[in-house]
Amino acid sequence: MTATAWAHLPNAVHIDRILASLKAHPDKWEAARGPAWSAAWDAGRTAARGTAWTEAWDAARTAAWDAAWTEAWDAARTAARGAITALIAWDDCAYMLELPEDTLKVLRAVGNEQALLLSAAAKVLRETS
Repeated sequence: MTATAWAHLPNAVHIDRILASLKAHPDKWEAARGPAWSAAWDAGRTAARGTAWTEAWDAARTAAWDAAWTEAWDAARTAARGAITALIAWDDCAYMLELPEDTLKVLRAVGNEQALLLSAAAKVLRETS
């Protein structure tokens, strides 16, 4: 098996999980971009993407970012890319993929950038597991 460009990252297994889900359930990922997700994303998009981009854009993560982003772009759209952004940028956020929706809603409401980017992925993964 060929190692991915992000295999060295602490969240590699979660990035792989999202990409596998994306390929197996593209309809779920597209649906995750519904009105509620769009409203949450719009509310904090600039801050979350800016911070995640800054955190992810160091020498050790550039190749991972480019490869995972490209794969997510080819397979689906924003919901998966947001999750991959968070998983590359923050090593300690993968636990949010397992949080209940109510907890993620509270975290989004207080401006937690990781929750904002991971909420749609958590929803899809709950629905397809």
